[in-house]
Amino acid sequence: MPNHLIQAGILGVGSYVPERILTNKEIEKMVDTSDEWIRTRTGIRERRIADPALSTADLAARASRNALEDAGVKPEELDLIILTTCSKDMIIPAGACLVQMELGASNAGAFDLEAGCSGFVYGLTVASQFIATGAMKRILVIGSEALSKIINWEDRNTCVLFGDGAGAVVVGPVAPGEGILASKLSAEGSGWEHLYIPAGGSKIPADPVTVEQKLHYVHMNGKEVFRYATRVMEEESINLIKAANLELSDIDLLIPHQANIRIIEHAAKKLKLPMEKVMVNLDRYGNTSSASIPLALDEAVKSGRVKAGDNIVMVAFGAGLTSGGVVLKWSKGEGE
Repeated sequence: MPNHLIQAGILGVGSYVPERILTNKEIEKMVDTSDEWIRTRTGIRERRIADPALSTADLAARASRNALEDAGVKPEELDLIILTTCSKDMIIPAGACLVQMELGASNAGAFDLEAGCSGFVYGLTVASQFIATGAMKRILVIGSEALSKIINWEDRNTCVLFGDGAGAVVVGPVAPGEGILASKLSAEGSGWEHLYIPAGGSKIPADPVTVEQKLHYVHMNGKEVFRYATRVMEEESINLIKAANLELSDIDLLIPHQANIRIIEHAAKKLKLPMEKVMVNLDRYGNTSSASIPLALDEAVKSGRVKAGDNIVMVAFGAGLTSGGVVLKWSKGEGE
């Protein structure tokens, strides 16, 4: 193990979204809502829906292959796989183990991390610590969700919001001064009841009554989540930028959790960032929870909105209630 910390950064990015597109117009036929209502209040026009045969781990494996190819890393070169999700295939085993099997990553450890929609930035922060100490050299961090399978499609308050997809990054050493400059993880557990799935765990095990009462679907207090999100998105971003010894004017791109356009616009305004410096794709994918930031990052990289040396802020909030973020100087080079 080295006697100094190694700089951790992102070596490659990849994503995958299901082919099926579900538009607001189609949802109009399912619940009492309208395309205009959804667009004006959320910014969402459509979302992707996974085929019944595709699970969260399946989506994760497809995004991971793309990330590994982008990084030029073989599956057997991975030391660890971290899957962040709130819609895992089953309670046990960890979905990361299914991804490890699918990829043939024979030398990698694997575990799941659940922090709601903040999961990816939590996972990226955890991975960076293993790299920094020299304990590991190549880590796959994935945000993957098949939320359509845990949404009540008769509940207009939630079914309009969520979509399926996956994004992944390969984390490894980069040159000093590049990669992850700062990260922060927070939680306010007192707000757990604002976004949760009541049944299916040890507190309320599954039985015919819980199924009949639809207690295995997402329940959300939208007003409270909105209030929390607008506060922490601003606070976390400012604290992160300070921790990275940067100024607001140094930020080249903000990649926020893609939950609601009003939350994103509020954060941009408070940070005095023009929307040209904010990555937004929720109009096409909806809220993909832990997948939203890596999906947006991959799109930003592939579309040329990210270049070497750019300072990027990724910030999220989610069930828990959790929040967190990462500041990084973009680089895809090799460090130690």
